[in-house]
Amino acid sequence: MLSTNAIVLSKIRYRDNDLIIKCYTQNKGLVSYLLRGVLNNKKGRTKPAYFQLLSQLQIITIHKPNRSLQTIKEVKLSYIYTSLDTQVLKSSIALFLAEVLTNSLKEEEQNELLFSYLETTFQWLDTHSEFTNFHLLFLLDLTKYLGFYPDTTSIHHHFFNLKEGVFVKKNSDKHSISGKNLILLKQLLGTTFDALHLIKINSQQRQSFLSFILLYFELHLGSFKKPKSLQILNQVFS
Repeated sequence: MLSTNAIVLSKIRYRDNDLIIKCYTQNKGLVSYLLRGVLNNKKGRTKPAYFQLLSQLQIITIHKPNRSLQTIKEVKLSYIYTSLDTQVLKSSIALFLAEVLTNSLKEEEQNELLFSYLETTFQWLDTHSEFTNFHLLFLLDLTKYLGFYPDTTSIHHHFFNLKEGVFVKKNSDKHSISGKNLILLKQLLGTTFDALHLIKINSQQRQSFLSFILLYFELHLGSFKKPKSLQILNQVFS
């Protein structure tokens, strides 16, 4: 028996009434669970609504090593969102980030710092009204925990090399950026979520910079795939 907090990253329907959910957990890292009969469990305490994307849960599981699908014995919400799953813009961000995390997180081991980052930033998004650049800073800061956060030693240089993750003097690689994207990168590297509203960009700049970040992920994570929900996110913010 194991008690842990968990964040839902993905869910798929299995057979008629079952769900398979993938969660990032506080104690075990990435874990998949099989929820039998949950879609037809009208009177049970385990409700399908608990397993919306990015839901923050407290679960008791029967954890068996080397099993690909674990079992949840008890579940309750550890944090109740007030706007994340009801506001269109926020739910679009949630859908997109959940897919990015599903593509990025592969380790089945404990990482308290990463879990705390996910938990606190999603709660921040839920409680704030100015958030249009949230996903940009979220993805940039996520690279700290994935091992390829930009090296800011030479941040005064005029190009950023995506492959190396460093600022350079000359544009010596096709995967280098400059101009407005470079300016925005430097701004985001020097800010916090609470000061994010001070950075003003239009939808075109936002899409351009997001494409750059996703390419940065692709270059550093071999199995990373461009999220299918990217098109939805861009349409909502355009």
